[in-house]
Amino acid sequence: MDKSIFTQFGFKNVLNKLLTEISQLYQHDDIPWIIGYSGGKDSTAVVQIIWMALDSLQAKKRKKTVHVISTDTLVENPIVAQWVAASLALINKSAKKQKIPIITHQLTPQVNDSFWVNLIGRGYPSPRAKFRWCTLRLKIMPSTRFIKSITDDHGHSLLVLGTRKTESFNRAKTMARYEKWRVQDRISPNGDLKNSFIYSPIEDWTNDDVWMFLMQKENFWGIDHKDLLGMYRGATADGECPLMLDTSTPSCGSSRFGCWVCTLVDEDRSMGAMIQNDEEKAWMEPLLLFRNELAEKNDRHLRDFRRMHGQVQLFSTSREEIKLIPGPYTKKTREYFLSALLTIQENIKKDSKTPGDIKKNDVITLDELKAIRRLWIWEKHEIEDTLPGIYKKITGRIFPDDEDLHSYLPFNDEIFTLLWKSCDYNEIHYTLVRELLAIETKYKLNIRRSNIFSEIEKALQRGFFCSKDDAFAFAMKQYKTRQFIENIEDIDNLLDISNELLTNIEGNK
Repeated sequence: MDKSIFTQFGFKNVLNKLLTEISQLYQHDDIPWIIGYSGGKDSTAVVQIIWMALDSLQAKKRKKTVHVISTDTLVENPIVAQWVAASLALINKSAKKQKIPIITHQLTPQVNDSFWVNLIGRGYPSPRAKFRWCTLRLKIMPSTRFIKSITDDHGHSLLVLGTRKTESFNRAKTMARYEKWRVQDRISPNGDLKNSFIYSPIEDWTNDDVWMFLMQKENFWGIDHKDLLGMYRGATADGECPLMLDTSTPSCGSSRFGCWVCTLVDEDRSMGAMIQNDEEKAWMEPLLLFRNELAEKNDRHLRDFRRMHGQVQLFSTSREEIKLIPGPYTKKTREYFLSALLTIQENIKKDSKTPGDIKKNDVITLDELKAIRRLWIWEKHEIEDTLPGIYKKITGRIFPDDEDLHSYLPFNDEIFTLLWKSCDYNEIHYTLVRELLAIETKYKLNIRRSNIFSEIEKALQRGFFCSKDDAFAFAMKQYKTRQFIENIEDIDNLLDISNELLTNIEGNK
């Protein structure tokens, strides 16, 4: 068990030493500071201890701004998202009032990088360990853009994080690796950004140390740390924390707040525990059920048999079994997910138990819906333009899109019905003809038509097959041909080696 640094060296001694270190480091240069804030206990402790150090300085010595950044992935646990938004507002207000140079920034992914635009718009399958497309787009890129902008403007930046060695074995291993290049205690180069450094002031604290600090030191921006403790307690199945019981009690630190749609874990224990521990949070249950549906691993029936760009590829689960690699979600699946998500959104807003602040927020934003509509039409050539109809059916409202796409799409249901019939109700043939019509319509509006032939060629390659079985037979034929060629090359190589050996033998005679 990790030893508490406060128990070893004393609460006041550890805290005073760290406050002195932070004060001296802050005054040492003009490098701006950026604190990563998630609303959890570790980042809250870091913001508070930095605030304490700044508060101890004379006003004239508080020369540089400390930026507090928080990334809202737009699919955060709603309870945590509400907590973070309220905390950021209080931090800004209180810092201004107390003349502390701290400014908060709530960062979000760009619309085209958002979770729903990628999953429902592009058809990316829900994230898996081998296809973790979400983390970079939702979390890393927004914060990286901000840090890079500050670094470019000032030459350098210092990123202050609440990372701790006792969080996990992997965390300790990563921190140990960067310690080799440290410029001074607790300051390491940022491996991802040039001229940026990482400062981890509480890296040696244990979970209990963090809670001890938060419970003993009053918050500067007006929140009660007991509320934060209660949120952690509510997110654990047994609802307990070690600071209030004994050392055998499971730690609240095992709660992991994050994206409610996360399918990289087997189950969302924190949201499940919140619902279990508080009947007032039962309004979140549809979110949890939808997340579990996205997490279904056996989803081949929901996905196209072709990859994203139309190619057909094989993989072997064993020597005896060869399958097609599944591609993006089909049109039918994406439309179903959109309908289900909009239904959940409407029900949450109507549920009397849903908190007022959460009712104001959308599960899927209007900007995301607009981006999805354009992807379906212009990239996937789904010129039926079904999104406004789905939206109206679920919400009862007309889809509020400023751009009138219908003027670019001279088609109606009667034409699509006739097209479906003329293709003998073959979905692949239908989508091919529809795509060719969409390409022609698209380029009719363009002055330059130089790329039209390449797009037509890609469409024909995607629609080359009559069925999934036809595609599999084609891919198998190619696979066997490659194997045959490789075997011939192996035989040729073997013959060359044999001839070389015979030549050497004859030469030795």
